[in-house]
Amino acid sequence: MVDVPRYWYNITADLPVPLPPLLDPLGDGDSRIALLVRILPSRLIDEEYTLSRLIPIPGRVREVYRRAGRPTPLVRAEGLEKAIGVHGRVRIYYKYEGILPTGSHKLNTAVPQVYYALLDGAEEVATETGAGQWGLAVSMAAAMLGLRATVFMTRSSYEKKKPRRIAMQVLGATVYPSPSTVTEAGRRALRERPGHPGSLGLAITEAIEYVLENPRRRYVAGSVLESVVTHQTVIGQELLQQLPEEPDYMIACVGGGSNMAG
Repeated sequence: MVDVPRYWYNITADLPVPLPPLLDPLGDGDSRIALLVRILPSRLIDEEYTLSRLIPIPGRVREVYRRAGRPTPLVRAEGLEKAIGVHGRVRIYYKYEGILPTGSHKLNTAVPQVYYALLDGAEEVATETGAGQWGLAVSMAAAMLGLRATVFMTRSSYEKKKPRRIAMQVLGATVYPSPSTVTEAGRRALRERPGHPGSLGLAITEAIEYVLENPRRRYVAGSVLESVVTHQTVIGQELLQQLPEEPDYMIACVGGGSNMAG
């Protein structure tokens, strides 16, 4: 019987060379490290620095994982084997993260990040999204854990990806097209370029500015952080329980990289 794993695997503990520490740039500018402490959930920052090989998955997170559909299935792709003429000689399996209600692996890190915000006493989480998958994952995690969610969605996707935008709103999230009139960064972008289609970088800037306005808000990130990779290892931890034999090859799609790492 496959169950939701009890631990995430911290890949950094097994790297041949330690990652360089986070440092501020030279000069008299504002401290970026101090900024992270102000905007990120504190437990997420702890995970960024830990060298523990296994990180316990909190019971509440495991519960939400289970309610959302984990463990995700490992499926034998016999139809594909037959279609490409290798059935009987090659066995192909796929781990299907798309069965999760948000349609992707992104819920795996949205849940713990929102939970950590809850532990900090936050009332709201904010983030950016491009096509909408990350924003949808954060919206669902916030709904399941009882926090408000605010999402800055690149304006071009806000207008073209209406089903995901509506799904976020149905889950209770407030969704703004970015650039928006809510933040100074957004207003400045609109002044300089009316009808600006938006960009992920601008949406991130707006989300961070929004969080800095209120100490009861936290920013949650869909990529960049090492913790995002750590949370995605729930995929591999399940896979170890599910595989009937050791595979000869592992293939995964790569965007930001957390799915592949997981």
